[in-house]
Amino acid sequence: GAPGDVNSNVLVARSTGDPQLDKAVWQWLSWDKNQKTKEQIESLLQDGKHKELRDRLCCRLSFGTAGLRSAMGAGFCYINDLTVIQSTQGIYKYLERNFSDFKQRGFVVGYDTRGQVTSNCSSKKLAKLTAAVLLAKDVPVYFFSTYVPTPFVPYAVQKLGAVAGVMITASHNRKEDNGYKVYWENGAQITSPHDKEIIKCIEECVKPWNGSWNENLVDTSPLRQDPLKKICDCYMEDLKKICYHRELNVQTSLKFVHTSFHGVGHDYVQLAFKAFGFQPPIPVPEQKDPDPDFSTVKCPNPEEGESVLELSLRLAEKENAKVVVATDPDADRLAVAEQQENGCWKVFTGNELAALFGWWMFSRWKENSSQDADVSNVYMLATTVSSKILRAIALKEGFHFEETLPGFKWIGSRVKNLLDNGKEVLFAFEESIGFMCGTSVLDKDGVSAAVVIAEMATYLEGQNLTLAQKLVEIYEMYGYHISKTSYFLCYDPPTIKRIFERLRNSDGPQSYPRCCGIYNILHVRDVTTGYDSSQLNKKSVLPVSKSSQMITFTFQNGCVATLRTSGTEPKIKYYAEMCALPEQSDRSTLEEELQKLIEALIENFLEPDKNRLTWRSA
Repeated sequence: GAPGDVNSNVLVARSTGDPQLDKAVWQWLSWDKNQKTKEQIESLLQDGKHKELRDRLCCRLSFGTAGLRSAMGAGFCYINDLTVIQSTQGIYKYLERNFSDFKQRGFVVGYDTRGQVTSNCSSKKLAKLTAAVLLAKDVPVYFFSTYVPTPFVPYAVQKLGAVAGVMITASHNRKEDNGYKVYWENGAQITSPHDKEIIKCIEECVKPWNGSWNENLVDTSPLRQDPLKKICDCYMEDLKKICYHRELNVQTSLKFVHTSFHGVGHDYVQLAFKAFGFQPPIPVPEQKDPDPDFSTVKCPNPEEGESVLELSLRLAEKENAKVVVATDPDADRLAVAEQQENGCWKVFTGNELAALFGWWMFSRWKENSSQDADVSNVYMLATTVSSKILRAIALKEGFHFEETLPGFKWIGSRVKNLLDNGKEVLFAFEESIGFMCGTSVLDKDGVSAAVVIAEMATYLEGQNLTLAQKLVEIYEMYGYHISKTSYFLCYDPPTIKRIFERLRNSDGPQSYPRCCGIYNILHVRDVTTGYDSSQLNKKSVLPVSKSSQMITFTFQNGCVATLRTSGTEPKIKYYAEMCALPEQSDRSTLEEELQKLIEALIENFLEPDKNRLTWRSA
């Protein structure tokens, strides 16, 4: 038969000898209408590559810290046309059960600029198929006519009163990946139990419905609207709520360089600077336009620091710009570098930027509030693996600080809850350079963070201070918080499991280590099992998160260290922080102590040689 014919000789002649696999192959070849991904499975079948077929077809995608994320390519656990259709069918089913007004309120779809030629897969095409599934079921869809920053989707869900939204993006992951991020009606990413329930619904309707493959519906259906202009205008208008020094911005001679890392950020950051009264930032020409190959960076993650910021820093030197802002490819995260007196560049960590943002957002609130404003009604939040600097500021200034599980989805939901209860939330962050300034968007947002940093730098320049100098002032006032975050790569899930199980059963079953090298451990919290030795009832205050590994150790010397698996990549991450009181201001002693503790942590708990872990490339 023809290659596209399910009863083709390929299938008849090529039973794998495994009925479960045969069924999965048959389903794939019957359902997939994308020639390229279909051929990938056909050729694996013809070449007898049963192990790879099993890896690709006998497992499903699941929701991690940022929705569904995986490599693009053929297979039920990859991101491709068919799995995106299946996921959207599941979401349709779930929303139809939950919202009687689903078909009045509609659904938002946005996308970034990723793509993979070999699978005929692009974010825009996946977004069109997402929209098609819903339009075919008579659901109104707000489909952006061009790529947008990720924060535009949760913003649009709230602004337009939609029941939910999807952003097709893999953020700062490697170029081979893509993803599917789901936002609920509150404008925050979905958390449990929604994610589990949606997975169940996806499994109930895996066969594509009639109309699900019709990607042209986006261009022909009267139920499709383009929200781009309205959302962009409203977003820029709302942004002005956190602009405090327009008159300084208009006059400043400071220059800024912006890189959008081959992603979506350029146009939107230009507009944000304009909204604040600034001259436009100088774009890095080689990185300003979308490029799915991210051809000028070894990885599209601005968190990697100076090595990936090379082009921006050289341009800044040439243009005499003192501050570089870098948005990641979907513009929801922000890296910042500042040129120091000696000509070198300081690339701030996420935790250092949070100290600056926390100080800034609180001091602006204070300056712009009436005398009787209630500071105890004010909140800031961070994920539990992030720096405790906001806790120190909150204790001294009298506002509230709260922690959540890692992942901005937890922050978004909690912030919504606080706002609904009449609280004021100024700022929230996660250490992986995710910042939320204000509450127009209940998710991390690199566009607003970039322009807030520019205003902060402008204001500080008027006080003869740099960002780096202000950071030192903040630490001296509230206590040094010195942290280090890094990771190891591990592509073998059983090894990861073994590492964490060894820690849980260190002196016998269910007993955690009491020391790490020479460092004594005061408390252990294991969010995977729900154990916390510091609580009277030994139960963790943070919700249990069985699907991921995460253990936190509090040491006698004041250091807090967490080991966890990444929700989006094959990494074991470690986070360690020394929190000192304001009077302990000898930075180098604290740094030395932290470094030694991290070395002990790696050697004793992760055992990279024995477990064949790959060190993060320097």
